[in-house]
Amino acid sequence: MLIKSERDVRWSDVTPKKLYVRRREFIRNAGLALMGAAGVLSSAEARAQGTGAKLPGVKKGGWGQGEMLTPYDAVTTYNNFYELGTDKDDPSRNAASLKPRPWTVSIEGHVAKAGKYAFDDLVKPYQLEERIYRLRCVEGWSMVIPWVGFPLRDLLNQVGPTAKAKFVEFTTLMAPNQLPGQRRPVLDWPYTEGLRLDEAMNPLTLLAVGLYGEVLPNQNGAPIRLVVPWKYGFKSIKSIVRIKLVERQPKTAWETSQPSEYGFYSNVNPEVDHPRWSQARERRIGEFLKRPTLMFNGYGDQVASMYTGMDLRRNF
Repeated sequence: MLIKSERDVRWSDVTPKKLYVRRREFIRNAGLALMGAAGVLSSAEARAQGTGAKLPGVKKGGWGQGEMLTPYDAVTTYNNFYELGTDKDDPSRNAASLKPRPWTVSIEGHVAKAGKYAFDDLVKPYQLEERIYRLRCVEGWSMVIPWVGFPLRDLLNQVGPTAKAKFVEFTTLMAPNQLPGQRRPVLDWPYTEGLRLDEAMNPLTLLAVGLYGEVLPNQNGAPIRLVVPWKYGFKSIKSIVRIKLVERQPKTAWETSQPSEYGFYSNVNPEVDHPRWSQARERRIGEFLKRPTLMFNGYGDQVASMYTGMDLRRNF
């Protein structure tokens, strides 16, 4: 087990209340932006599979303060989570089938402290903090979300990568009975993603267990997901069950499925278009007009040095 600290509230005590969804279908990009701009997002119609359970002991992080947040209803009803369906509203409609308790995460590969960790034991040693990060989707829309979590590097330092560890591979739960999207061969399930070790150890890289101060909703990747804010959203893998330290660059789900469209790095880059659309501009949910896409999603000061000398067109 990981080192434990005493707390008044156990993670297992934060039990989700009965999940529900009564909402109309959100229309895509421009229409949703118009709704948000007009202020007509209806909580009664659009609040999705959130638990409402507040997370204890969360401190405010030093990131993103002052940015206008994307409304909770949009964050929880307009999602890419193909395990729960390919349409944007499928994850919130199907989220109740995912059972995030009990949950274990397996730490494997080139680490000193490999093993299976119960979710409570995995999370408990770390100070949870709120970080407001921009999330840029490869499809051209973006959000600003107050995530709650802790730096991935804190966990990696705890389990001790060995000298052979060069990359980190992540795997999502494989359970077609809980994740109906896995019943269709949309991707080669289970979903996998990966980071270079220095990317995983960057202070920005977050293991998120909540948003808006609450327990992470199922459709947003409960109970634990990755958030890598300078990369396109699909790199931030959801519902993680395995973290493996490996020597060679792992094959990722979208890279395997469509290698000409989705590279391993997938850094937000306005100068490298997707083969089927431009990445130069984006529409932030809640806004009508598009805005320029920022290199590294605006986090260049924190991450650009990791790619010095790399051809970011070739290593897309």
